[in-house]
Amino acid sequence: MQEVAQQITGGILDVESIRLLASALAIGIGAIAPSIAIGLIGSKASDAIGRNPEAAPKIQTAMILAIAFAEAIAIYALVVALIIKFV
Repeated sequence: MQEVAQQITGGILDVESIRLLASALAIGIGAIAPSIAIGLIGSKASDAIGRNPEAAPKIQTAMILAIAFAEAIAIYALVVALIIKFV
């Protein structure tokens, strides 16, 4: 049965190519939400600083903390992609 499948697909879908595709999808999809979140965080922080410039240090601290938490999700996706690729 495998021989028939290889003849039909031309041997394109071997294990390594599936792992590379899964790795690319893991980081690609896993980085979408954090990038959107970081953009929204920066936008709202800029709006808040524009409305109340005296509160800029507090807003910037909260913004950097929120960006770090959002970026952690992308780092987890990168780790998963590396595990899929190399393990």
